[in-house]
Amino acid sequence: MAGVNKVILIGNLGANPEVKYLNNGTTVANFRMATTENWVNRSGEKTTLTEWHRVVAFGRLAEICGEYLNKGKQVYVEGRLRTRTWEDKDGNKRSTTEIVATRMQMLGAPGGTPAEVPDTGKDLDMDHEPPTGGDDDVPF
Repeated sequence: MAGVNKVILIGNLGANPEVKYLNNGTTVANFRMATTENWVNRSGEKTTLTEWHRVVAFGRLAEICGEYLNKGKQVYVEGRLRTRTWEDKDGNKRSTTEIVATRMQMLGAPGGTPAEVPDTGKDLDMDHEPPTGGDDDVPF
């Protein structure tokens, strides 16, 4: 049986996206977003839990994220989980788990209506494996 690796998040950006370019010219955007869960515990107290997520986008989707997203912006992100490991400059093994974004929708635009991603004439879904590599020892 085939597996399923799908993540859907609605949250707010913690900082502006960081945009970089791989050696082959592919655009990469990295950003962190927070999702918040609210509930009333058994004692009747309101409780809040905020979870932080690392998100990476490639290609045209990365360009759009870099151009239109900024700190505090509410976004819908769809993608898949990926865990990467690498060796840092000091030889230490490092790892991170991130969401590789395949779709993004900006939310919470002025006037209360969602803002649409500009039509590029191409589907922004990325169903292929993103390029890897680069000249940095530290991941983006």
